[in-house]
Amino acid sequence: MMMFADESNGLVCAAKRLSPENRKNLALKAAASDARVSDLAADNNVSRQFVYRQKQKAQTALDEAFSGKHHDEEVLFYLPVTKKRIRQIVLGLVLICHSSFRGVVEFMRDLLDLDISIGTVHNVLMDAVEKAKAVNAAERLENVRVGAHDEIFQARMPVLVGADADSTYCYLLSQENSRDGDTWALRLMELGDKGLSPDYTVADGGTGLRAGQALAWPDIPCRGDVFHALLDMGRLSAYLENRAFGAMSALEKTEAKMIKAKRKGRGNKFSKRLAVAGQAETAAINLADDINTLAEWLRNDILSLSGADTDTRRQLLDFVIESLRQREHLRPHRIRPVRVMLENHRDLLLAFALEIDNKLIACADEFNVELSDMRQLFNLRASERASGPDATCDHNPCEQLEEKSDAVNQAVQGIVAGVVRASSVIENFNSRLRCYFFLRRQIGDGYLELLRFFLNYRRFLRSEHPERVDKSPAELLSGNSHPHWMELLGFKMFKQAA
Repeated sequence: MMMFADESNGLVCAAKRLSPENRKNLALKAAASDARVSDLAADNNVSRQFVYRQKQKAQTALDEAFSGKHHDEEVLFYLPVTKKRIRQIVLGLVLICHSSFRGVVEFMRDLLDLDISIGTVHNVLMDAVEKAKAVNAAERLENVRVGAHDEIFQARMPVLVGADADSTYCYLLSQENSRDGDTWALRLMELGDKGLSPDYTVADGGTGLRAGQALAWPDIPCRGDVFHALLDMGRLSAYLENRAFGAMSALEKTEAKMIKAKRKGRGNKFSKRLAVAGQAETAAINLADDINTLAEWLRNDILSLSGADTDTRRQLLDFVIESLRQREHLRPHRIRPVRVMLENHRDLLLAFALEIDNKLIACADEFNVELSDMRQLFNLRASERASGPDATCDHNPCEQLEEKSDAVNQAVQGIVAGVVRASSVIENFNSRLRCYFFLRRQIGDGYLELLRFFLNYRRFLRSEHPERVDKSPAELLSGNSHPHWMELLGFKMFKQAA
């Protein structure tokens, strides 16, 4: 075998210095019919026997690839199955896979040839509930900046829900007999003992929820949730649009009847009916168009993150409310509830805009820049957050401002990220909870403690927010890492042998 000199190690075998990639390329060249082994050996400073071995490896790999044989029966690794491992699998099936108790029994019987009872599954879950309660009781909530509150129903019983808007950490998940102000106040005061004192909360128009917070936290404001306002306005717009399409369809049918009647010389029979249908169509289309325009203003100008100052938004919202009032007599059962909601919650819905104004004024004073330039930059960054960087315009009116100081841009980015307008985190949390409501029939009210623990300490596999990936809500809230949620329940995670 040919050798070459190395200044530090002396003579070293050239073949051993070849990387796996180089060995692969050498094998491919040797397998080619027009390649001479002796030439390849000389070019790489290796022996011909070494080249022949690489060629044989390549040929063996090709034979295996095209042999049609599969290795499904090959043992990849061994899993030690103990009673504790069985309990761990039971928890994983129920919480990760949303499996029913009977599904767990069937899985164990069919895949592991193990007979367990529904009672055993119940006992495993109940043991986890007690351990989860201990973990939940030790939580500290000083880091919650904005709370999002809501009420959902399970078996006709209200469930009070509260979560941190930034980390999505759920600090309240309690089934109650009532959702009145006293019940909310009691639960919020209990959370206050754990350090919960947010800057503000966001919630819908629930009277008991707001009354309870006023009792427990009189100095903490509860802002309006723009999600529900936009949802109600959108539903009204969709309803009126469908009514308009219905009026158009009715006019077309009347016109068809009119044509048939004219052929028989009875056109006068439908003339009045056709006129009425035409008027109804015009009125329905005009009303639908008007409400749709108001809904777009509400969504894109008044309650959007980017936009004008609070006073301008308030004037626009007053105009929308008055416009609804003027058309209320046309569809009172549909328009009036939306108008009343917007009127009663006007200042609560615009509280986020006042926060933006105050922060922009503070930043303008701190960096000695014009407030109008600061708002332009804020609106630009807010639009990017809503639509992505590709949606920005070619002309950037804030280029000079950005060039002046990167700190200004970072401060504006912080304002954009810090403003919370809706309790969307609660709506998302509620949708995840509904996948587990079957547990209430099996393990009782304690299932909420287990779910709160699981959803708080389970790490996100994916998220629209990159900073949340591979982190749990508990880690995002506290800033500290913690063991896997299974390990917090006393189990040891399985690792394949190296």
